[in-house]
Amino acid sequence: MMNGEKITIRLNIAERYYPLTIARSEEEAMRKMAKQINEVLFQYSQRYPGKETQDYMAMSLLQYALKIQSLSNQNNVAPILEKLEQLDKNMEEFLVQEQVL
Repeated sequence: MMNGEKITIRLNIAERYYPLTIARSEEEAMRKMAKQINEVLFQYSQRYPGKETQDYMAMSLLQYALKIQSLSNQNNVAPILEKLEQLDKNMEEFLVQEQVL
């Protein structure tokens, strides 16, 4: 079997089943995420009893969106680090030319 082989799985999220066709290599990650989503939904249902499932879904979606935003902000550091490395290299070249190093 090739790693890119497609399979169909059923994920249970909030007591509803969703059939998905995915690459076999994604199955484990998808199942872990579904489990994690259900755990977050359960936590919200315990913290805010009496709400509808849609409310818990919205709250968990907001939580995940904030995590994604935070990770995105961390990834924006890469161009700054590249510029700092280039600046360091330029300064080192200059100091070598001036025979300071």
